[in-house]
Amino acid sequence: MNVRTLCLGILAFDEASGYEIKKAVEDGMFSHFIEASYGSIYPALTQMLADGLVSVREQAQEGKPLKKAYSITEAGRKALKNSLHELPQQDKFKSEFLFQALFREQVDPQHLEAVFNGQMEYLYDELSTIEECRQSLEPGSGHAFVNGYGHAVVSAAIQYMEESRSSLGLLARKPISSDAAE
Repeated sequence: MNVRTLCLGILAFDEASGYEIKKAVEDGMFSHFIEASYGSIYPALTQMLADGLVSVREQAQEGKPLKKAYSITEAGRKALKNSLHELPQQDKFKSEFLFQALFREQVDPQHLEAVFNGQMEYLYDELSTIEECRQSLEPGSGHAFVNGYGHAVVSAAIQYMEESRSSLGLLARKPISSDAAE
């Protein structure tokens, strides 16, 4: 998926400014799909405007520059639909936590425990957010499917970490005493 498709998807729900699109990608419902920077969002919006896929409405804001609110056009909806019929790329998962776990033998056990606990806290927060969202979803909808998928992935990660907590601790390298180093 490219940034253009992501922006069209966001605009299919409601009009938004470039800033609001960025917030949806960072913190909102679209934060689990692909990353997009202002440096990719604004050029995509400019090109889509030129291509007739979006329209723009300028709004006055007190003490600020004009706000540009973008809306998807009928041509944009067709372009989104066409993009959704392409096969997606494979998911990519990146984790600094897993990188540190990979080198657990080289990490101070107290630090590793703090990193582990921080990851668990993050996962439980994610699960809580997913469960809160679940309350308002229509069963059988695309939203419900995506929510359920996220719930399954995060729940499995929590279960694995709980089950592996002791083995991670047992495998963590003990600090070398100054006597043994000499």
